[in-house]
Amino acid sequence: MTLSQLPHPADDHDSADCSAHEHRGGAAAIDTAACERAAAIFRALGDPQRLRILVMLEDSERCVSELCHALQDNMPAISQRLRLLKAERIVRSRRDGKHIYYALADNHIARLVTNGLLHALEHSAPHDVSAASDGGLAATA
Repeated sequence: MTLSQLPHPADDHDSADCSAHEHRGGAAAIDTAACERAAAIFRALGDPQRLRILVMLEDSERCVSELCHALQDNMPAISQRLRLLKAERIVRSRRDGKHIYYALADNHIARLVTNGLLHALEHSAPHDVSAASDGGLAATA
């Protein structure tokens, strides 16, 4: 489903009893289970320390000790964060002897991390989402 297929919120001047021909699009089928799963992923991505780990894993797979050293954090804290990320299928792991290496689970996660950071780095002035004609759902370039 694309953003343009999501239902648009009513504008301030719309009445609650508008007719079907006034609607901007058809009814969107929303997969509740997929929304719950996506929300769990976004919650996991919402912690700055976990996000820092993911940024490092975008470049290449890393072992836990390498992450600890680079992020200047202790092994129990990094391991706990990795466990949560693995439970949400955001990262995957592989064992090589005594070392466990972690990597991003797939390209979808890499794009989420990259796009989130790019959006955070944008220098444009914040806009009023309520004033946007599309309810703030339009993708920006």
